[in-house]
This record gives sequence, structure tokens and C-alpha cells, in this order.
Amino acid sequence: TRAEARLKTADATNFVGTGTARRNPRDAEVPEIGDELAASRALSELAHQLLDAAADDIEAITQRQVHLDE
Repeated sequence: TRAEARLKTADATNFVGTGTARRNPRDAEVPEIGDELAASRALSELAHQLLDAAADDIEAITQRQVHLDE
């Protein structure tokens, strides 16, 4: 299963997070679980990108290196 989470900001910046999930052949076939895992991984990647973008913006304004906790 593959999922994408997309965000377009007001200034037309685009962010895309992707996530995948694969079922172990020994596991029961429940497609919903793969969908949930792939979507959550895509959203997690998107969240990391947004956190990095926020840190970059703060650094550009303050001229200081920042570290934002997740």
C-alpha cells in the first residue's frame, strides 16, 4: 500500500509526504491495516517536512540556529 499526504500553503509552497506498508505473507489479509499504516507514515513524513520548514523560517528571521523538538 502506498499513500501520499499533500499540503499546499497560502504562499503556494507544496509539501508531499509518502508512506508505504507491506503485509507479511504470514499475516491475515486486512487491507485497512495497510491503508492506516501507509497513511500514518505519509502524515509523519509531512509533519517532519513542516517542522524543518518552520525551523528554516525561524533561522532566517533570527539569524540563529534553532532545534525544534518533535
